[in-house]
Amino acid sequence: MKKIQELIKKIITTNRVVLFTKGTEETPQCGFSGHAIHLLKINNFNNTAIINVLENLEIREGIKKYSNWPTIPQLYVNGKFIGGSDIMNEMHISGELKKLLKLI
Repeated sequence: MKKIQELIKKIITTNRVVLFTKGTEETPQCGFSGHAIHLLKINNFNNTAIINVLENLEIREGIKKYSNWPTIPQLYVNGKFIGGSDIMNEMHISGELKKLLKLI
């Protein structure tokens, strides 16, 4: 598990924005992942590393432990855990998501 945690940390710290999803940007495999991707797009942010957790069971389980957050998708900005699609949606409605992404 330590090796996976190190890999996850590397992914998060070497990319300014990372979204762990079920599926890909083109073919999300759950509505929440699709919604999270959509929120990034409508906030004019396309420079996101999208990690499909369905391709790697260790990352899928490891990211939940890394963040202490039980669900996917998960958004990280500048190495900091932001939240899932529900939090992203609240941030979008309030304008916080757009502000956060403009700082990148």
